[in-house]
Amino acid sequence: MAERKNRATQQELILAVSSRLFWEKGYAETSMKDIAGVCGFRPANIYNFFTGKESILFEILYREMVDIVVPIAHLKDDESVNPVEALRLMIENHVKLTLGEKRSSKLLFDVGLNNLSPANRKKIIRLRDDYDAIGVAIVRRGKKAGIFAKDVDDKIAVFSIGSIIARSRIWYSPKGKYSVDEIIEFMFRFALRGLGGGAVFGKR
Repeated sequence: MAERKNRATQQELILAVSSRLFWEKGYAETSMKDIAGVCGFRPANIYNFFTGKESILFEILYREMVDIVVPIAHLKDDESVNPVEALRLMIENHVKLTLGEKRSSKLLFDVGLNNLSPANRKKIIRLRDDYDAIGVAIVRRGKKAGIFAKDVDDKIAVFSIGSIIARSRIWYSPKGKYSVDEIIEFMFRFALRGLGGGAVFGKR
């Protein structure tokens, strides 16, 4: 039991260190030796956990997408959740993950994606497509209910919201003017106005 726990701890350390180094030095410029050095391992030890540098990158991106998608997956088909509340839940979950404990990685999603093999890239893109499908379903329900503007392009709206949130890890600082909760509120209101649902604020 203790051995399994120690193994898991070592694996988490490798992922955390790799994520930071990929951002600071660049994926191509980061070697397994660099990762091992910061972790306090010999390079050969990392191969007990990962087959190579790409498998580390894949695990980082895969975990991130799972954490983004799984908590909101039910919103795709759950019509009992008001579209405005569903939009907020989607944004809140994404922002908290982006600016939370993992924010120090600042791993740019699309940059990392380009370094994956076609097979691994497809797995990540499939999850990204799931995220987009959830957002599109929420927007369409809002349009059907007359809350969001009828002429809003569902996909472009969701792509825009996701992009704004993803880029926030670049400029956000925990020492900055706004807290994570305040940023969530701003992004939610910004998105809601963009969808033509600004009138909803008078009801909140």
